[in-house]
Amino acid sequence: MPSSYLWLIPLLPFAGFLINGTLGRKLPRAAVTAIALLFTAIPAALVAWLWTTMKAAGAPESITIISRPWIAITGFHVDFAFTVDHLTLLMLGVVTGVGFLIHLYSAGYMAHEEGYWRYFAYLNLFMFFMLVLVLSSSFLLLFVGWEGVGLASYLLIGFYFQKDSAANAGKKAFIVNRIGDFGFLLAMFLIVSHFGSLDFHQVFNHIAANPQWQGGTLTIIALLLVVGAAGKSAQIPLYVWLPDAMEGPTPVSALIHAATMVTAGIYMVARCHVLFDRSTTALTVVAIIGAATAIFAACIGMVQHDIKRVLAYSTVSQLGYMFLACGVGAYTAGIFHLLTHAFFKALLFLAAGSVIHALSGEQDMRNMGGLRKRIPVTFWTMTMGVIAIAGIPPWAGFFSKDEILYQAFISPNPLGKLLWAVGLLTAGMTSFYMFRLWFKTFFGPEHFDEHPADNHASHAAGHDDAQAAHPHGVHESPAIMTVPLAILAILSVIGGWVGVPAALGGHNEIEHFLEPVFTSGTAEAVTTVANHSLELGLAAVSVLIALAGFGLAYAFYYKKPGTADAIAEKAPALYRLLENKFYIDEIYQATIVTPLQMFSRLILGGLVDAGLVGGSASLAGATTRGLSSVARLIQSGNIRSYAGWLALGAAAVLVVMIFGRAIWQH
Repeated sequence: MPSSYLWLIPLLPFAGFLINGTLGRKLPRAAVTAIALLFTAIPAALVAWLWTTMKAAGAPESITIISRPWIAITGFHVDFAFTVDHLTLLMLGVVTGVGFLIHLYSAGYMAHEEGYWRYFAYLNLFMFFMLVLVLSSSFLLLFVGWEGVGLASYLLIGFYFQKDSAANAGKKAFIVNRIGDFGFLLAMFLIVSHFGSLDFHQVFNHIAANPQWQGGTLTIIALLLVVGAAGKSAQIPLYVWLPDAMEGPTPVSALIHAATMVTAGIYMVARCHVLFDRSTTALTVVAIIGAATAIFAACIGMVQHDIKRVLAYSTVSQLGYMFLACGVGAYTAGIFHLLTHAFFKALLFLAAGSVIHALSGEQDMRNMGGLRKRIPVTFWTMTMGVIAIAGIPPWAGFFSKDEILYQAFISPNPLGKLLWAVGLLTAGMTSFYMFRLWFKTFFGPEHFDEHPADNHASHAAGHDDAQAAHPHGVHESPAIMTVPLAILAILSVIGGWVGVPAALGGHNEIEHFLEPVFTSGTAEAVTTVANHSLELGLAAVSVLIALAGFGLAYAFYYKKPGTADAIAEKAPALYRLLENKFYIDEIYQATIVTPLQMFSRLILGGLVDAGLVGGSASLAGATTRGLSSVARLIQSGNIRSYAGWLALGAAAVLVVMIFGRAIWQH
């Protein structure tokens, strides 16, 4: 593929944003849809072409194109350049492939929404910035995409800006991510100071050429990058924005908070593996944050009632798994789980959107039930996603999750066995709460009102992101929504087969594919081959744990539906703690938000604004008024008054001249 075509991959979505953003209000919806889909489909086709080119015999391991020098000053140079290696290629496939399916689904899901053109303009803008982030060949250009996806996510999360909850969720996401971005900025300042460059190739080659560099400044840089990654990939303590981001339309959740934006932190850590490998402290911090986030979010997800919030906390938990993988040095396993997670989590969010669509906006699982025969396509496709995330073979999630657990167990990290145990327990909890969602949504008696009286009014007021009310009751979504579900369901089944390890009779193709990027791939492969029996034993344990999670969900929510409520009544304090998400939002509000607001009102608003700024303005006004009073006396319009002032002025001049000369001579 000629390198000149590479620029079209990000530029076409940007062109779609410009056209729909400026002209979309006047265009028919069919034209808006065609523009949004076409300018997403072509980049996906270009990525497929690029994939075949780079997989061909004798193809280069990476392609770099440079437009022109971006910043060129004495001692510092940054090019506006894109680089495609095997890691970039995999990420491009996820972003453009899954992104196109979500665009297609959105055309049906958002069909009756006001601001249809605005929605697709924002969606294309997000695709542009995410592709820039992935293609960037320097920290600086990556940061441009990094900030851009933050802006686009703010716009999409707050799409229903007339709802206070949506507007607040957008602001929350934007502000929390700025905290992480501050860490990223500090890391870039240190990189420039230490290496004199922000180019990935130059920085990483400099590190590789100096094997004696360990810890120290590299640890500080790595930890600051972790702060940025924790914000973007919703890790403790900066995870709080992602569950509230469910206020945006459901396809937005599938695109941003499952397949693309939230994986940016994982991608950045993996891209900087040369740096992280020189700091055991930074890797341990990454692993601990990942494990803690995984089990913490899983605990909350077990008791949530909103179908989208269950999936939101599931996303936080699965991102913790990816962090855990990177923390134990298993970057390939982390990227593998990023790939499979993109398939089954996008499927789960879109299937949840289909459920919400069928129920005209209902998101509370307590008001669902018995839907498997009403919406059979949604039921079967979502079933594929639930089994995949639960980690049951041969679905995709089993292979990627199991690889992470295995790599944690054999890791030289002293905490490796503990991290494995936390990951294993989280896997069981994940299976439990996902099958809980499955049973409560599709089985048991129907708890919904098939013909809600106020559907149209509720929808018009912006109370939900589902489609307009259905006068004919609950029914399956249109083909434009179910076709993407079917494709993602197939990928959720077979998508993990590219990583079947040798212990299970496979060749772990994804490990070989990413080996040119991650130099540790060969070592991992040797270790895996030498421990077939251990790997099989650990896989058997993880499958049993997943089945145990299914068994508990079956007993609690199908066989004896009142069991869970009875247990909750026996431990009300624990249940309330989980249901209220450990009161983290309340703690942040009391310890951070409220003090900052008080500081802003009292110090900035009172002392600085009212006192210093307002006082200065008042003093300037009083001075002006005083001078104007004197000026009014002078400019009276009375000729005799003017003569008097003239005489007084002449006398003053004479006095100054006489006494001034005397003083000067003295």
